[in-house]
Amino acid sequence: MLSNNQIYEALLPFGVQADEALAGAIRRYMELLLRWNAKISLTSITKPSEIIERHFGESLFAINAAGIRGGRLADVGTGAGFPGLALKIALAGLELTLIESNHRKSAFLAEVVRTLGLSGVRILAKRVADIVWEDPGADFVVSRALGSYEELMQWASKSLSADGRVVLWLGLRGSESLLALSGWSWEKPIPLPLSQERVLLVGRPRRP
Repeated sequence: MLSNNQIYEALLPFGVQADEALAGAIRRYMELLLRWNAKISLTSITKPSEIIERHFGESLFAINAAGIRGGRLADVGTGAGFPGLALKIALAGLELTLIESNHRKSAFLAEVVRTLGLSGVRILAKRVADIVWEDPGADFVVSRALGSYEELMQWASKSLSADGRVVLWLGLRGSESLLALSGWSWEKPIPLPLSQERVLLVGRPRRP
């Protein structure tokens, strides 16, 4: 397992100045991830240094790049908890909803929440289309590596607050189709550190 100093160094390219508490939480999270991954498919990335970069680093990059500091955040199709749970361990005040229809993955998320002693987290083991978000709306709807974004964008347009934003982690080619999507205003794609083709895409629905 990586030392705290190795975790600090691995996160620096993503603009993250980690402290001992964050590094310790990441280490415990990673231990659970690798243990559960031996039984259920959570990630194809199993090398600790790559887990830090691809899962934690890319998730935490959005703190500065997309201005995620707190508020209400919904992570759609969160899988093993990225980016939502990674952001939560760095931003204790974040009100987090994890949406993951796979019940075994949802059980893993619950175990991470219990092990790390996190509060302000709810886990919905449902399809996003079956969820009605109650007011006040979400400040952020985030998603990483979803196969199709059509359903997500329809749901987000109904679930975001007046100033809410969508933040997506995706390939540059996938971002091009979203940039052409009517009804949305997008910021310029932000390249993810240490990646040749992945970007962060931030947008807002056009309100009448």
